[in-house]
Amino acid sequence: MNPILMEIETSLETERLTLRMPQPGDGKVVNEAIQTSIDELRPWLGFARVTPTPEETEVNTREAHIKFLKRENLRYLVFLKETDEFVGSTGFHNIDWDVPKLEIGYWMATCQSGHGYMTEAVQKLTQYAHQGLGCRRVEIQCDRENERSRAIPERLGYLLEGTLKNDDLSIDGKHITDTCIYSSTI
Repeated sequence: MNPILMEIETSLETERLTLRMPQPGDGKVVNEAIQTSIDELRPWLGFARVTPTPEETEVNTREAHIKFLKRENLRYLVFLKETDEFVGSTGFHNIDWDVPKLEIGYWMATCQSGHGYMTEAVQKLTQYAHQGLGCRRVEIQCDRENERSRAIPERLGYLLEGTLKNDDLSIDGKHITDTCIYSSTI
């Protein structure tokens, strides 16, 4: 089946969170979170190497909306249910609908860290990937040195399949890094 014909949930809920497809206009709140979290994001995420302008983030958010509709990349923005405060961004990347398998990526606003929100969001996405989308494999990749990012799949019972040695160049381009590969399979 053509993935565009697939029924994909545009909004998911957990006990404390709402995860939803990006919408035009969301760039403002996303950019504010990037601005206040840039020091924590910069070592790990390419988009944070240079602080994006609000306009650049709005363009990126609108492109994410289009990619979601085309089923190429399914980004979800994460908000607190009670206050509608922005928590972070997560979603399904590197999707192979033929297997089916995908990768979950995530980042969060520094002011929202330490409450288990991203673990809760990734747990919901993992469940939805397996049960709602029929994915046989869900993967999380992260830099071996990014302990906070690694803690999420470890907390959720993902299997550390291996560490790819000398796999990538650090975001700042100054050294070679190792990549941890975690998976959840059915």
